[in-house]
Amino acid sequence: MIGLTSLLFALFDHTVSNRDAILIGGGLFLLIKATCEIHEGIEGGGRAGSAKRKHAAFGSVIVQIAVLDIVFLIDLAITAIGMVDELLIMSSAVILAIIVMLIAFGPVARFVADHLTVKMLSFSFLLLIGTTLVADGLGFHMPKGFLYAVMAFLAFVELLSTFACKRKAILKSFRK
Repeated sequence: MIGLTSLLFALFDHTVSNRDAILIGGGLFLLIKATCEIHEGIEGGGRAGSAKRKHAAFGSVIVQIAVLDIVFLIDLAITAIGMVDELLIMSSAVILAIIVMLIAFGPVARFVADHLTVKMLSFSFLLLIGTTLVADGLGFHMPKGFLYAVMAFLAFVELLSTFACKRKAILKSFRK
């Protein structure tokens, strides 16, 4: 991790380290990926694909997941390093976060796939995180607490909207 802070190059008044380059690259990847997915969700994508295209898409998805995992793990490790000086605590936090992600992935992925508005909100969160990573890599540090508060508020609004839609559907079924 120490090697990540070594100078890579200077851009105007900002020196860019390996860490910064990873954050910028990961942030740009998230911005591009989320934008493409939002566009696909809005415009539709009912293109019929061949088996070869599906196989290529599968490989592409695996690479994209690996890139996302690496970016998030590096960001997680850097955050842990910045918060505490104890290696045991840092390692435990990273391992615990990985375990929680592995356990929660399936149920969360199914829930997101079943709810289009939650899916769009998730991609919007990726846009927010991507923007934050790029800004952080360029030396503009955004308080994470603020970002989490924004995300929590939007998730709460979406939860209210989901409950309202379900209640409306239940009431409509009783009226028939």
